[in-house]
Amino acid sequence: MNRTRAFLAALLLSAGVLTGCSAGEFTGIYDLPLPGGADLGQRPVRITVQFADLLDLVPQAAVKVNDVAVGRVESIRLGADGWTAEAVLAVNGDVSLPANAVARLRQSSLLGEKFVELAAPETAAAQDRLADGATIALERTNRNPEVEEVFGALSLLLNGGGIGQLQTINQELTKVMHGNESQIRSFLSNVDKLVTDLDSHRGEITEALDGLDQLSATLARRQQQISGALTDLTPGLRTLSDQRTSLVTMLRSLDRLSTVAVDTINKSRDDLVADLTALAPILRRLAEAGQSLPKSLELLPTFPFTDAALDGLKGDFMNLFASVTPAPGMPLPDPPLPLPVTGQAQGGPR
Repeated sequence: MNRTRAFLAALLLSAGVLTGCSAGEFTGIYDLPLPGGADLGQRPVRITVQFADLLDLVPQAAVKVNDVAVGRVESIRLGADGWTAEAVLAVNGDVSLPANAVARLRQSSLLGEKFVELAAPETAAAQDRLADGATIALERTNRNPEVEEVFGALSLLLNGGGIGQLQTINQELTKVMHGNESQIRSFLSNVDKLVTDLDSHRGEITEALDGLDQLSATLARRQQQISGALTDLTPGLRTLSDQRTSLVTMLRSLDRLSTVAVDTINKSRDDLVADLTALAPILRRLAEAGQSLPKSLELLPTFPFTDAALDGLKGDFMNLFASVTPAPGMPLPDPPLPLPVTGQAQGGPR
């Protein structure tokens, strides 16, 4: 009798399930609600979350806020772009989340199931409340590393990465340092001194960097003038390019001229040295003459009417006084001729 009742109850339960499934679209076992799931309330909201990679997230997975289950994953589909995965979440309508909420794909334990965590943004300010039908875009979603990924990276590091090279690195460092302790110690001392000097001049370094920043800002403000100057240089550079052959010819001619000039100077060097040697006594006598030479140059061009003769001018006449003395041994006339001791000569107008 008990077996008959159990069989009838199971039959009625199966009929009810099949009846409920026939009322809507039944796509598989994922459409069956899990016992002990989150309470969606009377007015649940649907939210679409875009992920670059959903890993092994499945429908009916939990949706949590602050580690409290507030909903479930209703469906998973491919995005319109053909690359993005989209998960449609059913969340209790009483849960308050900002419109710019973020979504993370997390794992309940080391080997546990995946679930979606919703949270307010940590850096940006919270916006209005997340509404029904909203979409959390791809730039506001991420996922935690998988255990398989961690072990894979660790395996790569241990088997073919840097761990196997640490022994080689250690051996090479030992070879470099062995016998060079004093040089390394001196090097480290110099580095310490350099760092100390840089630290003592950090004010000047900061001022230099500030000056460089001001220069960069000035150049940025004068970008148009600099661009104009560079544009104006273009015709000149084009002219130089067009006259390149002439410039090269001129430089080659100058090179030949310099060669000829150097050869000429080398060949005439002995004669030039002889001429300069011959001029040495003349230049020496001129140096010994000193102030006498300028004074004689003052007298010779005005002889016999020197500057001193100006004192004898009296009106339109000039008095000339001459004293004549015969040379020794010169015979005197007999009787001697009267010689005027003084005389007056008429001069011309001044």
